[in-house]
Amino acid sequence: MTAGTEIAGTETAGGGVAGAEVAMNIGQRIDRAYGELSPQEQRAADFILDHLSDLAIYSGTELAQRSGVSKATVSRLFRRLGFENAQEVREHARSLRSSGVPVGGATPGASADLSAHLVREVENLRRCLDALGPERLEQATSLIVRSRSVTVVGLRNSYSMALHLREQLAQCRPAVHVAPLPGQTLAEEFAERDARDVAVVFGFRRRPAGFARLIAGIAARGVPIVLIGDPSARRYAEFAAVWIECPIDSVSPLDSYASAMSVANVLASNALAARTRESRTRIGAINGLYEAFGELEVPTP
Repeated sequence: MTAGTEIAGTETAGGGVAGAEVAMNIGQRIDRAYGELSPQEQRAADFILDHLSDLAIYSGTELAQRSGVSKATVSRLFRRLGFENAQEVREHARSLRSSGVPVGGATPGASADLSAHLVREVENLRRCLDALGPERLEQATSLIVRSRSVTVVGLRNSYSMALHLREQLAQCRPAVHVAPLPGQTLAEEFAERDARDVAVVFGFRRRPAGFARLIAGIAARGVPIVLIGDPSARRYAEFAAVWIECPIDSVSPLDSYASAMSVANVLASNALAARTRESRTRIGAINGLYEAFGELEVPTP
């Protein structure tokens, strides 16, 4: 059995449930079988649930030592949960994390380890900006500046980044849209788009199942695409005029989008610099309306 595959809905020799008709992660499997576990197995299961973010690095012996049970108990627990051994559990945990699943909370005190967080963030930024480089940045900027319109697409966890980039680009040029709008689908946004326009598509992991058809459909209309995503989106780079890779790995169970937000800043700043005169005029008009509408707080001298 490989990690992440379906496990049959049968009972083990010990009476525990080996799995369900659908694939479940280890936390769900523990929840399902918890009432049938022995007290020692429950003790090991409790430790696993409290340390899911570290599960990919623990051996069976380490899990037994840290949870205060025997190695035989840990092995028996794994079999009850539908795993053959500790190695399969580690592979399962790694597959969950690599797909973006938040596999557990931080261990006590880990939230205070900001130095490790900083090191990972800096490394993500370095890798992202090194891969971007001046030439790729110029290609993306040129598409954004010269196009008739810009449609920034973000689905699920990519939406916040798409909205942020749209707001920044709107400072320097007209006809910048974010899609999909609440309650809308993407078809309405691209019915009139063609090679004169550009789509900036954010595609970070845990994308909707229809993402491949979406990006292929945009490309089929002749719309140039600037694709921004984590390494798992590299498979869609063939549809993009420009592919920008943003590492999002984190020391915490949750992905970090600092590199993506940095790219949004760089793209918007470059677009602003490329349209200096037009941007200055547009920003002046926007600031005038801010004052007329009373929309922004005015700092007190």
